[in-house]
Amino acid sequence: MSSGMSYDLVVIGTGPGGYVCAIRAAQLGLKVAVVEKRKTFGGTCLNIGCIPSKALLYASEKFEEAAHELASFGVVVGKPTLDLPAMMKHKDDTVGANVNGVAYLFKKNKIDSFIGLGTITAPGKVQVKAEDGSTQDIETKNIVIATGSEVTPLPGVTIDEQVVVSSTGALALPAVPQNLVVVGAGVIGLELGSVWSRLGAKVTVVEFLDRILPGMDGEVAKQAQRIFEKQGFTFKLGHKVLGVEQSGGSAKVTIEPAAGGEKIVLEVDKVLVSIGRRPVTDGLGLDQVGVTLDRGRVVIDDHFATNVPGIYAIGDVVRGPMLAHKAEDEGIAVAEILAGQHGHVNYNVIPGVVYTSPEIAAVGQTEEDLKAKGITYNVGKFPFTANGRARAMRQTNGFVKILADAKTDQVLGVHIIGPVAGELIGEACVLMEFGGSAEDLARTCHAHPTLSEAVKEAALGVDKRSIHI
Repeated sequence: MSSGMSYDLVVIGTGPGGYVCAIRAAQLGLKVAVVEKRKTFGGTCLNIGCIPSKALLYASEKFEEAAHELASFGVVVGKPTLDLPAMMKHKDDTVGANVNGVAYLFKKNKIDSFIGLGTITAPGKVQVKAEDGSTQDIETKNIVIATGSEVTPLPGVTIDEQVVVSSTGALALPAVPQNLVVVGAGVIGLELGSVWSRLGAKVTVVEFLDRILPGMDGEVAKQAQRIFEKQGFTFKLGHKVLGVEQSGGSAKVTIEPAAGGEKIVLEVDKVLVSIGRRPVTDGLGLDQVGVTLDRGRVVIDDHFATNVPGIYAIGDVVRGPMLAHKAEDEGIAVAEILAGQHGHVNYNVIPGVVYTSPEIAAVGQTEEDLKAKGITYNVGKFPFTANGRARAMRQTNGFVKILADAKTDQVLGVHIIGPVAGELIGEACVLMEFGGSAEDLARTCHAHPTLSEAVKEAALGVDKRSIHI
C-alpha cells in the first residue's frame, strides 16, 4: 500500500550518519522521511555500539579507581563490591536518553519516520516492510543509504551471543567471566576487553597480525601494548584461531602461530569475536536497481552519489573509516549538496579514538604513512610524566607526538596516548583543518596547569625547543 506521501529525501537508516543527514536536510527546508528497521533510532552506535560501550568503559574505570587508585589520593573506601546489574542499568539509561533524544529531534524538525525494512524498488521509490509483514510505498526525489555496518563473522565459528559473543553480547554479559578470549586486537576488542578486565576477567587477546591496533602509529601501539600488559592483558600476536569448541557453557579455543607451528588450546568462559565490521546492504534491493558495489561497499563519487541518479550513500556502507563522526560529516555534506549548497568532507582530518585507559587518539598521517610516501618530516614528542596536571591526577602514562612537514612545518599528523586523549585531539583537528603549522600551535597560549600543555610542548618539540624536558 502507498503512504500517499512524497518527499524530497528519504534516508534509510538512522545511525549517526542517517539521523544527522535527515536533520540537516530538514533544517535546509527539504521534506524528509527516515526508514529504520529497529524499533529505536540511533543505529548500532547509539543502541549497541559507541554509546553503551563508553558507558561501561567509564563505569568500569570508576570501579578500578575505587579498588586501586583512590587510596593514593588519601581517599580510603575499602574494597569495592561490583553491582553488575546497576552498572548495566547505567548503560541502558544512557542508551535510552540518547535514543529518545533522536526521536525528539525528528519531531522537532518535522521529519516523518517509518519503522521497518526499507527496500529501494526503483529510483525514487522505497518500500517499507513492517514487522507484521505489511508494506508501505514512499515516493521521493532522493534516497540516501545510511544502513551502517555489522559484525564480521569468523569463518567456522558460530556466534551465539551466549558463550561466543560479538560486541553486542559482550555489552550485556550477565556475569563477569573468569577467562575471556578476545579475537582481534583492534579498537572494539581492546575496549570491551578493558571493561571485563577491570571487573575481574583474565583477558587473552589473539591477533593474526604481529601488532595491536593495525593502522595506528607503530610507536603508539607498542606503548599501548606495554601498558595493557601491565593491566593484566595477555597478547597472542601473530596467531590465528583454528576453531572454537563449546561444551557446558564454556569453550576451548584452538590457536596456532600464523606462520605455522604448535597448536595451543585456551579453555575459557567466553569468546569475543571482534575482527572487524562489514557493510549492511542486504534487503536494500541494490541489485535490482543496479547500484554498483565494490567488495560489499556502495560505490560513490565525490558528491556521495551512486551510479543510479537520485540514490546516494554515506557512512559505513561506503569507502573510508567506519567511524560515527565520519558518517555524520558525510550526512551533513550530502544534505547540503541536495539543498544546492557545497557540502564537503576533509578526509585528511578525521580523528580516531580508542577509549581504553589511557585513551589513544590520532588524526592525520602516521610515521609509517609519511615514510611510505617519501615525505620528509620532523617529530615533536612530549611525555605526560613531565606534565604537572597529569602528575596531580596520577595519570602519567603516554605521550603526545606531532609530525610536521620538514619544509613547510605544516602539521601532518598528531598521535596521543594518555589521559583524555580523545578530547585533546580536537585541538589538533582544528589546527589541521586550517592548515596550521607546529609553530602556530607552539605560539598559542595554553592554560596552566592543563593536560593540553603537553600538546603545546610537543609542538615546541618539533623545533627542538620543548621547555619541560
